[in-house]
Amino acid sequence: RFKKQALRRCLTVKTRIITAIIGITIGIIVMILSNTVLYPIVVAAIAGMSVYEILHACGCGVNKYPGHFAMCIAFAVTIPLLTWFDFIGDIWRLLAASVIVFLMFAGYVADHKRLPFDKLAVMVTTTCLITLSVTCLVSLKNMSSDHGISYVIMALMAAWIPDGGAYFVGTFFGKHKLCPDISPKKTVEGAVGGLVVTVIVFILYAMGYKYVMHLNGIDFEVNYLLLSVVMMIATPISMVGDLSASLLKREYGIKDYGKILPGHGGIVDRFDSVYFVLPYIMLVFNAFGQNIFVSSVS
Repeated sequence: RFKKQALRRCLTVKTRIITAIIGITIGIIVMILSNTVLYPIVVAAIAGMSVYEILHACGCGVNKYPGHFAMCIAFAVTIPLLTWFDFIGDIWRLLAASVIVFLMFAGYVADHKRLPFDKLAVMVTTTCLITLSVTCLVSLKNMSSDHGISYVIMALMAAWIPDGGAYFVGTFFGKHKLCPDISPKKTVEGAVGGLVVTVIVFILYAMGYKYVMHLNGIDFEVNYLLLSVVMMIATPISMVGDLSASLLKREYGIKDYGKILPGHGGIVDRFDSVYFVLPYIMLVFNAFGQNIFVSSVS
């Protein structure tokens, strides 16, 4: 029995590692081609699949409400694509979003006997929040011609590094449970360790990024103190996102949001903390980005 359990765990770890390697490879290719239309297409796909998984988890899938479900997916894939193209103004993006939401409420009026308002509310709010959050990946890329792709990488790191750091620190030093009713394996020590690891990783990243950009003829100074403070705040935001997704799974009695990523679950299982961190990083870099990477004066 124990041999079977050990073998099953080894296979699970192997599957997770293979999936992670494939995912990282695809991510690198997308980053390399980030100046092409492939980038917003990938972002739109992430938004669409995220909305798909969330709605199915909440009992609002295509089998129950096909018309509204289709409009939610349309909203999710349309907004990132419209945001990518500079010639499409904000007013047209707002118009497209408003039309889709209006059609959803019009459908509710026409089909109110079969579609409860609480389900409509779940569909509208989750679709809007997830889509607008994921679209920040496009906005961050467009924010700076020099540092845009780095902003994207840092935003994703700010969501994923705390979780990885918390896992490893908690495994070896964790004693006090953080939220035992939601996620029994998370510990206070792991959370603190995740914060420390995040700051260290970002300092090392900034040093390496500065060196690489110098080789490409772009010189700037890094405000390491401001960067550290920004990422220290991002860490608990990331943890709240992770715990929120875990709580939602418990409420609806599901193990994973999907099966598209073998060993990991669905897109939401990997991007749960990303949805929370992206808007924060977007706001911070929009307001203070020029103070984090300070251009050198010749």
